[in-house]
Amino acid sequence: MNLYAQMTSVAEDDAPNRLLRGVAKDHYAANQRDLIRRWLPVAKWFDDRCESELDPYQKASLGPILPTVVGSFRNGRAFTGVNFASQDYLSLASHERLISASAAAAEEFGVHSAGSAALMGGCTMSQRLETALERFLGYREVTLFPTGWTAGYGIVKMLAQPGDHIVIDVLAHACLQEGANGSGARVHRFPHLSNSAIQKRLSRIRSAQPETGILVVTETLFSMDSDSPRIADLQALCTQYGATLLVDCAHDLGCMGDTGRGVLEMQGMVGKVDVLMGSFSKTFASIGGFVATQHSGMRTTMRACCGPQTFTNAVTPIQAAVVLEALNIVTGPEGTVRRRRLAENISYLRTRFLEHGFVTPGEPSAIVPVIVGDSATARLMTRHMIRGGAIVNLVEYPAVARGKSFWRVQVMADHERQHIDALTTCALEAREHWEDKSVANDGVTS
Repeated sequence: MNLYAQMTSVAEDDAPNRLLRGVAKDHYAANQRDLIRRWLPVAKWFDDRCESELDPYQKASLGPILPTVVGSFRNGRAFTGVNFASQDYLSLASHERLISASAAAAEEFGVHSAGSAALMGGCTMSQRLETALERFLGYREVTLFPTGWTAGYGIVKMLAQPGDHIVIDVLAHACLQEGANGSGARVHRFPHLSNSAIQKRLSRIRSAQPETGILVVTETLFSMDSDSPRIADLQALCTQYGATLLVDCAHDLGCMGDTGRGVLEMQGMVGKVDVLMGSFSKTFASIGGFVATQHSGMRTTMRACCGPQTFTNAVTPIQAAVVLEALNIVTGPEGTVRRRRLAENISYLRTRFLEHGFVTPGEPSAIVPVIVGDSATARLMTRHMIRGGAIVNLVEYPAVARGKSFWRVQVMADHERQHIDALTTCALEAREHWEDKSVANDGVTS
């Protein structure tokens, strides 16, 4: 399972401290006049980390996304192992029905939308998908976007204008944060999941500006911490203070809830949030996203006034066909079986890690955060994992606080217990070998 014996040997006693600690911004040459050359030291730092096997980013798979994977790093070094690094929660990325649907769509409609949704980029498949999502989500209008990022960024930036206020969870996704920053509205970031902080902020804003627009932004399931807000209480607060609630359901839609409607279903809030947005890239085996509202006419307005609708090509017939067939699976008997199997895998993985003293915060979901300590320990442990055939994603600053790191273990429906056992065994070996190891000022010993 492990290709390490075939890899270029890298000595374990010559990794400089600068590769084990610090972040990309530490190497940004701000004093350089040339705007490109400012970033070259950052690239050098990442490349040096890669050569020492201390940079697990920008990996590529060399085959289909499955519970086991063969891949390579950006320098060509190969790896293989059990795959807990892919966002394919219901294991649909290589499903034969989706492959057949994509081939049929290409044959009937071609492979390209050839235009933005504002012009002539829509097609029969995208129209069918929007209609199916309206039924599934319980909303009057669903509008497709070419990616989940553009959906989040675009709708936040469109809804909140200069003079308005955006009240956003400090841990909300980067697309939502950047949409807020680019909107021209005044941005207020509240402590993670704190409805009481939201209420205080809304009360102050409303007292000072009774007629201003307010957008409150959160997620159904936060992808770094695997936790959720109390959405019914939050929607009630927004209604009370005349604010609009926008919720991102990217990581739970399709793979959680009795019928696949995610955290909103589990909290009795299907179709009840003011604005819902999401992504297809986690459960529905495609890139693309959507925005849903209960107001007729918002789709027309978005296509005329939202940048990613007006100035970016629309989803392709193939993307729409894949998501539509994935939705058919999600809403059918097979979807029920796959969600049950996923839930069993999540429970088993969390139990195995907790039995061995690993800290796995958050609620049960396809994302299992595993705390692995400071950056040096985390990078060494992650190197050990990949060498040992357990492929995980390392999360570092700026996604988490500086100096803190964890693995974002991503579970699939098609994982078997032997895959989870192999992951657990490798994690134990990595911790035993590297936890509490002292790191010298200029290097590290194995």
